[in-house]
Amino acid sequence: METGHIGRRIAYWRGFRGFTQADFGRLMGRTRRWVQDLEGGQRQQDPRLSVLVRAAEVLRIPLEQLLMDGPPEPVPATTPPVEALAVIDVLYREDREDGDAPTLAELRRRLVYCCEAFQACHYGALGRDLPMLITGSRRLAAGAGADAGEAHALHSRVLQLAASFLHKYGPATAVQAAVVADRALAAAERSGDPIAIGAASRRVAKSLVHQQQPRTAMEFATGAARRLASELEGGGPMGLSTLGMLYLSAAVAASSSGRSPTAVRQAGEHVDRAFEVADRQGADLDEDYTMFGPTNVELHRVDVLARLDDADSALRAAEKVGSEALHGLSKERRAQHLITLAHAQLLTRRKEAAAESLIEAARLAPEEVIGRQSTIDLVSDVAGATPAPAGDLRRLAARCGLPA
Repeated sequence: METGHIGRRIAYWRGFRGFTQADFGRLMGRTRRWVQDLEGGQRQQDPRLSVLVRAAEVLRIPLEQLLMDGPPEPVPATTPPVEALAVIDVLYREDREDGDAPTLAELRRRLVYCCEAFQACHYGALGRDLPMLITGSRRLAAGAGADAGEAHALHSRVLQLAASFLHKYGPATAVQAAVVADRALAAAERSGDPIAIGAASRRVAKSLVHQQQPRTAMEFATGAARRLASELEGGGPMGLSTLGMLYLSAAVAASSSGRSPTAVRQAGEHVDRAFEVADRQGADLDEDYTMFGPTNVELHRVDVLARLDDADSALRAAEKVGSEALHGLSKERRAQHLITLAHAQLLTRRKEAAAESLIEAARLAPEEVIGRQSTIDLVSDVAGATPAPAGDLRRLAARCGLPA
């Protein structure tokens, strides 16, 4: 067993989780010096298999990641949460033909309710109402006559919401989210509406990122932006918001491929393009429930820097975001920003600040924290890096199902 190679892999994953050598040693029941020797390949008898098994548990990775060279693999998918199962089920179920299809006006009212539930992070309620909305809009689009374009555009918007909902649960629902995003784009293409096409393209790009294809995702988003730019620029605030969000999707995709000079440059360029669009728009708006505007662009800048492992720059960028403008955004967007801050704060060893950010995110939008595995993992990392977690952090960990 090559101790040096294993030590380097442990050091990589320890840093990825935001643990110091002392943090990792405490979680392993060892000293900081032991970790230092292990990572430096200086321990000839260790690591024994039992030690590696425990290290993999602490770092939350498959044991194979410590034994084999190669790029980090995505965490294996788990069972989808209960609130997502009904949505997944209806995607593959044949519609019943009983009764009349809902009207366009009725479906629009239901869609508004569901979009507002998403922005408020009420995912349990959304999981209950979305299946009926999917089947209703699908039936309407299938039987549409004179209003076919509008019906297909609305069906696309419903499927886009379903894709965004499923994206919340990461690997557990990545395949289903990709399927529904592709269906949303097909419905948008049938509608002929450039705004619907651009919005659906954004969901496809995000699905490609979740499928570990960030370069393809970036090219897809930028290609859609180029193809639709003229029509979207002439489409008023909703068109500009759609165009700006495509650039932000491209920035997130570029920053998801790992830190490199090319990734840093491309991600920055796409954020800057989005800011130019936001500047033309002139204000933070919630057109098509995007919350697009100068503030959202700056939040994406913070997120992109954190994804590129430039945590210090991410925190400096966050300091420039005005609190009043931030409070004007949806709970979903604000909670996501707090989670990003917590990740950056952990990487810069600001453990208390990371805990405060997560606690505030859970207060603002509980389902955004305790209902998502990626955020639960972050809570675990922060608690694990804190020798004596305070009461609020212990209580949050308990709510996430983690050991107190």
